[in-house]
Amino acid sequence: MFRMRCASVRCTAFVAFFLVVSPLLAQSVQPADPGKSAVMAERNKRGDAGLRGYLSDETTPNLVAILPPPPAGQSAAEAADKAVYNATRSYEGNSRWALATNDVAEGGAALLEDYTCVLGQRVEQMHVPSLMRLFDRTRIDVAQATRHAKRRYRRLRPFVSNSAPICVARKPELADSFSYPSRNASQGWTFGLIMATLMPEKATQFLVRSRVYGESRVVCGVHWLSDVEAARTGASALIAVLLAEPVFRADLERARADLKQALSREGTKPDPAVCASEDAAARQPLL
Repeated sequence: MFRMRCASVRCTAFVAFFLVVSPLLAQSVQPADPGKSAVMAERNKRGDAGLRGYLSDETTPNLVAILPPPPAGQSAAEAADKAVYNATRSYEGNSRWALATNDVAEGGAALLEDYTCVLGQRVEQMHVPSLMRLFDRTRIDVAQATRHAKRRYRRLRPFVSNSAPICVARKPELADSFSYPSRNASQGWTFGLIMATLMPEKATQFLVRSRVYGESRVVCGVHWLSDVEAARTGASALIAVLLAEPVFRADLERARADLKQALSREGTKPDPAVCASEDAAARQPLL
């Protein structure tokens, strides 16, 4: 037990402050949440530090209830996950590995760039402010929904406890974060569904690219395949709830107008080599 003897009024005041404040400081120290930190960093950079998602805690889909648990140890599903992880380590250095490395980038700006081949031209984010805000707010909802499931299941990432190559640096904060479901793949599928809603004539292409984006997490070696499959289910549930929110629907229409106007401009055409790489990835099974 902490003891301190004081011989002055100043010392007594210090002890009183210490006894009151130190328990509060101890309670405020929580483990870092990489997902939440990434969202906050981008929001601060964009000047949207006060931005909120569309859903409350009560209306956010409960992915712990919706998703099945991740594969159990020694199960056939776990064996399948490990087989895919081991097989995709041989991709290091090839074009699919390069695409997976590119797909590490997340957030609205990164996904908008990834959809260049589908859109047929590069769309500058400055020309679609409503779409970017829609992505930013929805991204917060994605992080909120996946965070609860990650903390519930605490599944380790596939590269933990082995030295197989992955396409990103092996940082402690990545290893210490949890794998199921994939937040990046959830974000990619959610944004793909949004784009499919905005441009239904290209829905198939947007969702194919979003699937490839999610599978890049497997190729990269930072997620199991079942993490990515669960992410698509969770993202679909999230979009179903978001579409019932009047504010989300209103922002969706503003984004539609933004995108239509932006596409009327003569934007830079996509690199044919990049589009060919994306098309090849869509046709290539992971195992």
